[in-house]
Amino acid sequence: MRSLSNTLALLKQFRTHPVDPSRESHLSEFEAFGPNPGQLEAKVHVPSTVIPRPALVVVLHGCTQTASSYDTGSGWSRLADDYGFVVLFPQQTRSNNANLCFNWFQPNDMARGDGEALSIRQMVETAEARYDIDTSRVYITGLSAGGAMANVMLATYPEVFAGGAIIAGLPYGTAHTIPQAFDRMRAQGIPDTNTLQKLLRSASKTTGPWPAISVWQGTQDMTVNSANADAIVDQWLGVVETRGSPRVDQPTSRLERRVWVNANGEERLQLYRVKGMGHGTPIDAKSGYGRAGPYMLDVGISSTEEIAKSFGVAAPSLRQVNQGVETDVAIPKARSNYHPSPKGPADGIRRTIEDALRAAGLMR
Repeated sequence: MRSLSNTLALLKQFRTHPVDPSRESHLSEFEAFGPNPGQLEAKVHVPSTVIPRPALVVVLHGCTQTASSYDTGSGWSRLADDYGFVVLFPQQTRSNNANLCFNWFQPNDMARGDGEALSIRQMVETAEARYDIDTSRVYITGLSAGGAMANVMLATYPEVFAGGAIIAGLPYGTAHTIPQAFDRMRAQGIPDTNTLQKLLRSASKTTGPWPAISVWQGTQDMTVNSANADAIVDQWLGVVETRGSPRVDQPTSRLERRVWVNANGEERLQLYRVKGMGHGTPIDAKSGYGRAGPYMLDVGISSTEEIAKSFGVAAPSLRQVNQGVETDVAIPKARSNYHPSPKGPADGIRRTIEDALRAAGLMR
């Protein structure tokens, strides 16, 4: 097992890019969403005009980020304004994780019906009812720890999502402690393909249909080794219906795409590799969607646009500036009467790590 001091040193790396409040966007609070065992927060963006029965895109930020800072960097709310869909932003708290990482590796938080996974499911269910969402068009995406947590949601609630996009994320169920999480990020101890697929199948009782999946990875990512992208693809190939070998194309000089299709020729699994890119979300600031910053990398490729197109929420026919219907959905400001109990008692290892984090000034 990796030493505690080594783990703390790795955790400190994420503090090199603190949250910059001046860069934050203007999202609305999303409250009163029911039981919240994961003790997460959330924000939402509802465009001033929405198409009837809009789609919902769930966006999960990375470590050291907030919902608003990730939105500023990625441009999801601006894209939603142009195409009339709703965006939900679950948000981590420092009381849960000192570096604002979603706890994709904690057993309770990565299980169906428990912890952070259940909190996000509650948010989605509430948003569906509150904003008259088309429940057949619910999607999820995230970066790094948010990408890993997006994969948790796709694995544990596959019936909820029509598709998902995982950026610099990790395969489901491969880590259960902080040291294991860092090992997997470095591509140490990743299970074989059969084990990866068993982990995915055991995450829920669903037998299909399964969501369409896209995976994004920078070839020079020194934080999450690119072997994790291959492992995610291998994991989902065990359940997603595909036929034959993948088609390989190169939309730009920096972007390679592998596409697996089903018997009907529909794209079900995609792997995007961004040549020369490090750890972060690829953006194209010139597109008007997003702004360069920590872990938001201007490489001339707007992953936000590409992901939205793959979800089907940004088709040219849907662009509806001043053509949608005025939304009369009020965004509630009152706080929920639900007061969650503290998470269950931590085991000895977790208490030791948390005590050390506090001593190092990494946790309050």
